[in-house]
Amino acid sequence: MTTQSWPGTIGFIGLGTMGGAVVRRLVSGPWTILVHDIAQQAIDRLVERGAVAAPNSAGAVSGSKVVFTCLPTPELVEAFWTEHYGLLAEGAIAVDLSTIDPATSRRVSDLVEKNTRAAFVACTLGKTPAMAEKGEIPVFVGGSAAAVEKLQPLLRHMSNGIYDMGSVEGATMFKLISNLVGMTNLAVLAEGYLLAREAGIESKTFAAALRTTGGWSSQADIRLPWVMEEDFTPRFAVDLAAKDLRLSVNMAATWGVPTPVAAAGLSVFSLARAAGLGGKDAAAIVAALKPILKNK
Repeated sequence: MTTQSWPGTIGFIGLGTMGGAVVRRLVSGPWTILVHDIAQQAIDRLVERGAVAAPNSAGAVSGSKVVFTCLPTPELVEAFWTEHYGLLAEGAIAVDLSTIDPATSRRVSDLVEKNTRAAFVACTLGKTPAMAEKGEIPVFVGGSAAAVEKLQPLLRHMSNGIYDMGSVEGATMFKLISNLVGMTNLAVLAEGYLLAREAGIESKTFAAALRTTGGWSSQADIRLPWVMEEDFTPRFAVDLAAKDLRLSVNMAATWGVPTPVAAAGLSVFSLARAAGLGGKDAAAIVAALKPILKNK
């Protein structure tokens, strides 16, 4: 099946940093993208890029062959679908891109599939909004095999790698695991950076030397330059990172899986939130651990 063989309207709810980036990618395909968000400015920006504004959230769901949600919390995802599941057309697919816990994803999936003739697929996203806009992200999917297969043209257009996690629980948990590993890695990277500065190691030398060792990572590749430049413009905010770590640690506790390192990482992000850095990029945890002195 090619993208050309998938005509029709796609609804999209939630036009934040990542949701907006995904829409900017999708509008380059042969579909009508009907968008809605509580922020009118977010809608307007995407209409300028080729999307169509829905009259309201119900209008984005009704009649769409696929309806994406990309919302910041599990509570918002569940509330949205509890209110709107009955509007899904027969044969439609509800696709949730949000980073939420497996239990919420299962409840929403059951709500949709037991009460409608529509399907539900969890589809979590990797990497950054900038990469999402170019279709250079991996996607981690879970749901019925038939629904996942039907989505392939869309998934191939919006990503460069599709990983079937076998269930909605698998898709949502994998994203939490990815963020658990990445954000705890960032926490120890911030500590290492501060130690290097205290030792009198120049920032660029630290970065160049660390790259030659086993201490290098994707977070170092992405965020160490921002740490060094004190650039905390939000790409993935402290608040969201703390939420994901909390969901991971809580789910692990429910399953009886010990996660002491992740719990320690969560405490660092909680410290940053308490310092008023919740809206800043996750790299800002370094400023909560110890204020950076320029030119030190």
